Amino acid sequence: MVERLGVGIGWRSEIDLTVERLPGVDFVEVVAENLRPGRLPESVRLLRERGVPVLPHAVSLSLGGADPVDPARVAHLGALAEELGAPLVSDHVCFVRAGGLDSGHLMPVPRTREALDVLVANVRAAQAMLPVPLALENVAALLEWPDSELSEGRFLAELVERTDCHLLIDVANLYANARNLGTDVERFLDEIPLERLAYVHVAGGEEHDGVYHDTHTAAVLPQVLDVLARLRERVDPPGALLERDGDYPSDAELAAELAAIRAVLG
Repeated sequence: MVERLGVGIGWRSEIDLTVERLPGVDFVEVVAENLRPGRLPESVRLLRERGVPVLPHAVSLSLGGADPVDPARVAHLGALAEELGAPLVSDHVCFVRAGGLDSGHLMPVPRTREALDVLVANVRAAQAMLPVPLALENVAALLEWPDSELSEGRFLAELVERTDCHLLIDVANLYANARNLGTDVERFLDEIPLERLAYVHVAGGEEHDGVYHDTHTAAVLPQVLDVLARLRERVDPPGALLERDGDYPSDAELAAELAAIRAVLG
């Protein structure tokens, strides 16, 4: 059972002072690749001293890739978790590397049985090296691989069944996929094992030339909060976290977004 986290925000060095003084921040999430064990930023150390949970969120394990898991990357994530006293860590259902090349993006995994077998093997390998549970996040995609054998919800459900991982559901990514790919939000929420929900990501994006981009540089849309509300109708999430990765607004605007998320969760 995942502990109650409340409402949080992604810690970024550009807004470290903001995060420290914002009201209503129950926990924070850090990008694991941006921190080094033994050399934590002073702001992160301060938050831990205050008792604020700090969760490492990785972006480079490439668990959906054909290559074996890189033990060094997993070890880095595990070391951060231990130093931070984190209850869990997370990454994405995606791949970022193939054929020796790094895409620099979170690429969606083909939803086939064969791809699921590869993902499951990599997740199990990572779990065996990690000191805490692993949660995996659904990603935003601008394309779908052909010949899918499973819906996204069923794909995640079978992943959880075979690995006992947790889920980190990004409602902004879910909204983006509904806009761009026609994903059925209700079906997705009905198919995933909500009892394995660790927490939720909420973020803003922008539309360009008819395509919605999950940029994390804009305010959270009412439509994204609506997806969060539809999730809340089914389950009481242990936590929900606001992501912002650029074009940072005022403290008051960030506080208002946190308050809006809290209001939806009730």
